[in-house]
This record gives sequence, structure tokens and C-alpha cells, in this order.
Amino acid sequence: MSRNSSPWDQLLFQPPLCEGWKQNDEGAAYHLGNCILLLGYMGGSGIFGSIYIFSLLATGYICYALWGWLNACGLDIFIWNMLLVMACVLQLAHLVYRLHKDTFLEEFDLLYKTLCQPLQVPFEVYKEIVKCCEEKVLSLARDQNYAVEGKTPINCLSLLLSGRVRVSQDGQFLHYVFPYQFLDSPEWESLRPSEEGTFQVTLTAETDCSYITWPRRKLYLLLAKDRYIARLFSVFLGYDISEKLYALNDKLFAKFGLRFDIRLPSLHHVLGPASSQVEAEKELDEWEERAMPHRPMSTFVQTATSAPPPPPSARPKMPRPDSALLASGSLTRSYPCTLFKGRAPLAPTQTPEL
Repeated sequence: MSRNSSPWDQLLFQPPLCEGWKQNDEGAAYHLGNCILLLGYMGGSGIFGSIYIFSLLATGYICYALWGWLNACGLDIFIWNMLLVMACVLQLAHLVYRLHKDTFLEEFDLLYKTLCQPLQVPFEVYKEIVKCCEEKVLSLARDQNYAVEGKTPINCLSLLLSGRVRVSQDGQFLHYVFPYQFLDSPEWESLRPSEEGTFQVTLTAETDCSYITWPRRKLYLLLAKDRYIARLFSVFLGYDISEKLYALNDKLFAKFGLRFDIRLPSLHHVLGPASSQVEAEKELDEWEERAMPHRPMSTFVQTATSAPPPPPSARPKMPRPDSALLASGSLTRSYPCTLFKGRAPLAPTQTPEL
């Protein structure tokens, strides 16, 4: 090999030969460092896997630094390993900061597992939703009003986290709101972004409650910016309103043996509050005339019995709900108007498209 050969050529073609191998071991610190590095490189992915890897790497490099200082007596070995230890420590500090930044209160963690995780909502999307409500958990004391009918403006959307809230109108009980249900979903859906309104019901805490709330303007901006979040809230609100509708429908069924079809917008006029007993009876009579049994009634009204109706002359009159029940079973929270905004009424035998 010529004298003009490069160091790489000398390293590859004329490698230096060891004059003699050491008879003694390098020391326990060196071997311990190798074992720790081996375990460190077996770490997984994700933020916790990274914390595991860099923790063991830092420990292994500390062992190497001790070996270089005590056994190998090499200053360069000690300095390089200490630099690697510092790099691992800085990376660990960054990971712990990220972990602390992504950690929510226990209520928000449970909310994600209950509502969003079953739908496989990405955690980054959930962070945007929580950020919109400022990561605050509000509370309601027992017998404290969340909203008063005719007085409280509709300026937010709230979700109950714990406790139980009673919904009433004119002193008549309508239904309960349970944990992980929206407090004001009908009011939210009944208004457009440019409209203003007030509650038509009173919401009172029956127990000590906690809830989160999204300001109306901030939530509208978030829904306009992110279509995925808009669809997600549409699913949540639609399911919540349907649950409230069925709760009211079951209440009427338990009283009169009639199960109304909540899909029809005309049901709002049947169940709406009457100003007096006479108006309520008159409105119910008009509804009975429209629901004569000369056509299928499977879509509009389902009776509790399947027996054929008697002739019109001898047909017994259905029991009429009093004004108190009409108030207690009213849907003036705009449930039907919300679900059928801009939708034509269904024919008696028509089935809605789901």
C-alpha cells in the first residue's frame, strides 16, 4: 500500500493490530452501564415509552462516566458521557412538561372516557374542546337555579358532570337532567347564531352538582373552524334531545296509555301549554278529529291496545289531560322545532329516513 493512501484506506485495508488483550475486566460500572443501555433500548413508543428510554439512557451514561473516571482514567470518556447525561436529562424535562401540559382534571379525564373515547375521538380534538370551556368546572349548590324561565339569557351550552337537575315549567315538573347530559341542548339548538333568547323552563339543582360550560360565541367560532368538532357536537346534541323527548313521551304514556310519535312537528301543538282549561280541551278535541281511525295511525299515535276502534257514535271519549299535565308534558323547550327545522311533515304512513 502506497504512502499516499488516505486514513480510511489504512483503517480498512491495514487495520492496526492489538499488541495484547487486557487480562483484567473493565470494572462493574462498565458492565452495569451496558446492561442498563440494553434495557433502555427496549422501551416502547409514546410519551411514557420515551420517558422510560431516556431515564435508562441517562443512568447508563452515568455508569459509563464513572467507568471513564475511575477505571479507564480517560478525561475524554468522562466528558462525553456527562454531555450525553445532560442531553437525556433535558429531554426528560421536556417530556415531563408535555405530560403535565396534557394532563386534565379528573372530571375531564372521566368525561373523555365516557363520551369521546367510545367514539374514538382523537385526544388532540378533545383538547380543543376542553380549551374552549377554559378547563373550568363550575358548581351548583342544592336548590340553586341554573336558569329561570323568561329571565336567564341563552348565552352558553353546559354539560352536567355530577348531580341531578330538575327541569320544570310554571312549577310543573318536566324531567331530570342526569350526569353527562346537556343542561340546555334544546335552547341551544332552537336559536341561530345571530338570534337571542331566554329560557322557557327553570332548571334547579336537586343535589350538589358540577358542570362545564362553553360560551356561546367561542363555541360557535370553534364549530365554524373545525367541521369534525361541529359534527361531533351535532351527534351529542341530537342524542341528548331525543333522550329528553322520549322521557316526556313515556310520561304521557304512563298517564293516558298513548304513545305519541315524536317525529311529527304537529306534536308540538298537541303537547304545547294551553293558557286555560278550555283552550287545552278545545285543542285536544281538534287533534282527536284529525286522528280519526279511517287511516293508518302507526306513525302519528300508537294506542296501548290493538283492539279495533268502536263506531264513531259509540266511541268512548279518551280521557283528557288537565292543564297541569299539559304543562308538565309540554315540549315548549322547542324539541320538535329543533329536530324538524326546515323539514316537511311526514305522511301518515311515511317512515323517516334515519
